[in-house]
Amino acid sequence: MNIAEKILAAASGREEVKPGDIVEAKVDMAMANDITGPLAIQAFKKIGTPKVWNNQRIVLVLDHQVPADSVRSAEMHKIMRTFAKEQNAPLLYDIGSGGVCHQVMVEKGHARPGELIVGADSHTCTYGAIGAFATGIGSTEMAGVFATGEIWLRVPSTIRVDLAGSFQRFVTPKDLILYLIGEIGSDGATYKAVEFTGPGVFGISVSGRMTMCNMTVEMGAKTGVVSPDEATLEYVEEHAEGSFRILGSDADAAYEKTLEVGIGELGPQVACPHSVDNVKPVEQVEGTEIDQAFIGSCTNGRLEDLELAAEFLKGRKVKKGVRLLITPASQEVYMQALQRGLFEVFVNAAAYVCSPTCGPCFGGHMGLLAADEVCISSSNRNFVGRMGSLKAEIYLASPATVAASAIAGEIVDPRGYSGV
Repeated sequence: MNIAEKILAAASGREEVKPGDIVEAKVDMAMANDITGPLAIQAFKKIGTPKVWNNQRIVLVLDHQVPADSVRSAEMHKIMRTFAKEQNAPLLYDIGSGGVCHQVMVEKGHARPGELIVGADSHTCTYGAIGAFATGIGSTEMAGVFATGEIWLRVPSTIRVDLAGSFQRFVTPKDLILYLIGEIGSDGATYKAVEFTGPGVFGISVSGRMTMCNMTVEMGAKTGVVSPDEATLEYVEEHAEGSFRILGSDADAAYEKTLEVGIGELGPQVACPHSVDNVKPVEQVEGTEIDQAFIGSCTNGRLEDLELAAEFLKGRKVKKGVRLLITPASQEVYMQALQRGLFEVFVNAAAYVCSPTCGPCFGGHMGLLAADEVCISSSNRNFVGRMGSLKAEIYLASPATVAASAIAGEIVDPRGYSGV
């Protein structure tokens, strides 16, 4: 079996599963945020079960609209806090203690190799970076998990992505996943697992793997996953407690298909409006003027992303008339960036550093775009209205491309940007 099948077999107490099987699986961890959590809580209360199945295995994170920007969002936050108290659930990450839910889940050790993790958010697949089967579910389905700790799942078939080589300078895992989404299409992996393997993947950091797994849902995938290696174990041992099971794909595991990618041949990629699979090499969109640039989100708000942006911004200024917003993915990343002097670089470059939040990616309470404005973003979606006006345009790219473009005032190839 491959790793996705092995995890589902273990979670359902079966020796073997195959694609298409329906399994009743035990959930290791469940997560909900301030957008999806209140709906799940309301549905849970309708079930009539007074207590959740395990209050140590439910993580509640306030991240989308924080601090509260309206009475409505404040009430949503209150529902989460009240529920945590009622259930004596200790894993509530409120304002000032957490950050973006998917970053929090991994860095706080709530996602571990070999586990089945569900989250009421589509980008839960991020945790596949450390060898978990992680997938997004709906709020009412989450209510059922709160009550029982179990879920029905269909075992997905798996697309294997075999990577070789290493990236050029200023080409990143974000460019790789954008390229793959462009090749596979926004629905080309619907309800499939996407497994990243081959010698190329093991030269990619855990942070980079999180970026790749995070966006597998943009091709319709049920999950994205990388088998654990030494880098995984080093990361997990630093961030998580307790024992965990190490599962990996067998040499003779079956796959629906295999894609081979030489990542050394890959250049910067840009997803153009208004679909994530509308991907073009940066050369084809160079010169597109921008009004706003954004670096952050659960896709690219980690320390290595901020350090990469700082390489471009140090000693330079954001182009006059362009707004550059930067949001660290968590309080931990915020402190690391602060201690390393990155904020001084950003502020001196006339960038606006925000608190750890989903921020402009969600388009709920900061960084909104007006009609006919253009944004280049390191986030994961560029649908119509994602960041505000239905008449705005969003381009998706790596932190390197976003930072270089913010300085230039137009989309540019970071590899050729003078002086870097």
